[in-house]
Amino acid sequence: MRTRNCFVEWVAVLALAGLPLHCQAASNAASTPGCSVRTTNYLGWEAEELANPWVKLEIVPQIGGRLIQVTFGGHDFLYINPQLKGKVLPLEGKGDDGRNYGGDKVWPLPEGGQDEQHWSGGGNLDSGPFTLQVLSQGSTCAVRLTGPVNPEIGQRYIRDISIGPDTPVISFHVVMQNMSGFPQTWSEQTITEYPTSNPSGSENFNPKFYGVTAINPASPYLNGYYVRTGPADNPAFSVSDGTLRVHWNDIMQEVWIDSPSGWLAAVDGMSGYTMVERHHIDPTAEYPSKATIIFYSSGPPERHNEHTEPREGPFMEAEMNSPMVELAPGESYAMDTQWYPTRMGEDFKTPTYSGVIGTPLTATATPAGLVLSGNFGVFYAGDLVAHFYGRGGGGTAKLMSVTPTEPVQLHTTIQAPPKTTRVSVHLVDSSGLDRGPLGEVPVQQ
Repeated sequence: MRTRNCFVEWVAVLALAGLPLHCQAASNAASTPGCSVRTTNYLGWEAEELANPWVKLEIVPQIGGRLIQVTFGGHDFLYINPQLKGKVLPLEGKGDDGRNYGGDKVWPLPEGGQDEQHWSGGGNLDSGPFTLQVLSQGSTCAVRLTGPVNPEIGQRYIRDISIGPDTPVISFHVVMQNMSGFPQTWSEQTITEYPTSNPSGSENFNPKFYGVTAINPASPYLNGYYVRTGPADNPAFSVSDGTLRVHWNDIMQEVWIDSPSGWLAAVDGMSGYTMVERHHIDPTAEYPSKATIIFYSSGPPERHNEHTEPREGPFMEAEMNSPMVELAPGESYAMDTQWYPTRMGEDFKTPTYSGVIGTPLTATATPAGLVLSGNFGVFYAGDLVAHFYGRGGGGTAKLMSVTPTEPVQLHTTIQAPPKTTRVSVHLVDSSGLDRGPLGEVPVQQ
């Protein structure tokens, strides 16, 4: 079911409160240059497409309110089950098995069937129809997906997805509402499936796909992570420089991480594309089994006696968890997340707020001048600007223009102020806003 409405931001807030709204229908075309929202057919599904010059988002409300694909620079980021393209399975049919469409969705935690405080999976939260409203388009493009009330847990999910006119950044506002008549405690979880083969769903495996996040130096988990499913000695896991890398290797596993950083990265070393996902971590809150981030990897097809089940995948899931939240009847809780697509391969080290680092920044004094080097990916189009620090005074210098769809290979010689002892490199976007540093280092003599 789809309805199309125009909402300004404060009216959208009133909608969550259940107050009456009145507005004229929005047109399919954006009212001003920038981003657009339009109804389309995507792989046989009735879909809503959000687009700007950098990204296209394909959203299918009928199959659990999924964001089914994100395209950036011609690269499709998300896994789509090739056996279910364009299909909408009836809820009264098969159970959760065989119903994984792919894409990105929202689930409750904890999972399981042992008691009422565990969600058994599937059903209308995972695969049922959501309603879709267009909240805005033109300068900002946003849609709202409203899910059904799940009778098992008494919760409803409402998710706003938005993009701006001139960056590839994608924003999510996920609301969990207690629609029951008694207090309940749940965590909400975003689940994003990334393909680990090319083409997606084939057996042509990608041996250079990684999930990456920062580990907690004070983690109660052994080695900073907990292998919840699969072999504990799986060579997929490695820790270096404070980060965990999960290498997809066709072994089914699920690893839980109590990362304090609030970021994860899905790194495709073969294509050279990376997606960074961020959410806020509350260090005082209780998270499901302490995990703020989870990676799940699909494995080979299962065998049952002489029968082999079809492969579901191959893919890797990147999951971000909210705290466990107690909600009184009618109360809501919201989790905000952001995605940052960029160019970076398996050299990925860590993100900043302006981009990602592959080869960290270096600054070396030579007779010809100060040599600055490093490899990066950026989240915004603009310029790299050097900032100089030292007893001889500071200053800045433009280094090069950059764009999110192209890897950044910095190697330049500049004339720095005398007695410069430190250098940082910032990204200043096309509007003149400083998005922050990609690195700061001492000058090597």
